[in-house]
Amino acid sequence: MKYIKTENAVGHVLCHDITQIIPGQKKGAVFKKGHIVREEDIPVLLSVGKENLYVWEKTEGILHENDAAEILRDICMGNFTTMRATEPSEGKIEIFSETTGLLKINSQKLFEVNSLSEMMIATIHGNTVVHKGDKLAGTRIIPLVIEKEKMERAKNVSGNEPILKIIPFEKKKIGLVTTGSEIQKGLIKDSFGDVIRKKILEYDCDLEIMNQVFPGDDLDSIKNEILSFAEHGADIILCTGGMSVDPDDRTPGAIKASGAEIISYGAPVLPGAMFLLSYLVYNSKKIPVLGLPGCVMYAGRTIFDLVFPRILCGEELSSKDMAFFGEGGLCLGCKECRFPNCGFGK
Repeated sequence: MKYIKTENAVGHVLCHDITQIIPGQKKGAVFKKGHIVREEDIPVLLSVGKENLYVWEKTEGILHENDAAEILRDICMGNFTTMRATEPSEGKIEIFSETTGLLKINSQKLFEVNSLSEMMIATIHGNTVVHKGDKLAGTRIIPLVIEKEKMERAKNVSGNEPILKIIPFEKKKIGLVTTGSEIQKGLIKDSFGDVIRKKILEYDCDLEIMNQVFPGDDLDSIKNEILSFAEHGADIILCTGGMSVDPDDRTPGAIKASGAEIISYGAPVLPGAMFLLSYLVYNSKKIPVLGLPGCVMYAGRTIFDLVFPRILCGEELSSKDMAFFGEGGLCLGCKECRFPNCGFGK
């Protein structure tokens, strides 16, 4: 810091807040720490009795908080046009989504940058569906100034890939196989179709339900409908109902009989424990075939809401990915659902 006359402070950076008190009207900072003094600020500073100021003395190898904040911004978002950032203020920058997609976060890099001290990045959870305008992260440089070398270390930690990415949802054609002889025979009305249609509208992307078929409970009929959708170009096949271990629930067996590789039958998520994830290779195309338990039809949020967006952005899930759902996999069934702004799936 150095102590200079206020008239000579234009272009310098304040090292402390400047408080203005107008009795009965106002009391607060008229200029914040880190503010760069402009010509028009001089009369205001003099009016509050500041004839001299403590300002930051620029030193080789030392960065002002706002300059360092821009580096932290680039570490977070790179040059992606899917995000936007606010202008730096007091070392702070916020980052927002400019599109709809799935937010991915490099958790290890985030941890390493935050471990450097004197800087911070706070984000929402990764694997969250985001829309234009959603806040993704807030960053801040803690002190007024920071060593340039420390910011270089932060850049080296992040490497060439930013910590945040938004993966856009891909155009998909969806085949819907609704099992159950009671539905096939018209004894009860199907509810699964309406639920699935409503859910896919949340993703604000080009999704097409090709058709919904009702093969009953016959294993070969279910298998043949799966293969028919594959033959007609389906990108995702959803099989609803018949997912329990009861002898007359044939859906898992039909999925296996279609030739699909079962990745996981059962998930550490409630609601959704009887979920099945598989992949069917048909004409060199790898098609996700999902077995959806009955809870998807009546529960507000389930395993489907955690897995489906990752499938939509082209991610291929493994059994290990499924096992990771256990922590945060318990939906509390809140009276007023706040998903995704809650702990479910996080």
